Amino acid sequence: MTTADPYEPLFSALCREVGFCLHEKGRKRVIAALPGGLDAAVRAVFAAEGVDEPNAPGDLKRAVRDCLKANLPA
Repeated sequence: MTTADPYEPLFSALCREVGFCLHEKGRKRVIAALPGGLDAAVRAVFAAEGVDEPNAPGDLKRAVRDCLKANLPA
């Protein structure tokens, strides 16, 4: 990732705040899901991390969603 990547702050925050430090393939999966909305992006984050999203705690889902929402590129 280059410093010019508009999504770098989003993925840095996701790693720092939630502990999900996604690899390149996972990042691409999340970026591809973003046009489908935040819920689709949250599902992509969990899939990239290998977390069973339907059984994940609600607090964790909210934390990921809030982090994505707060750090989306303009």
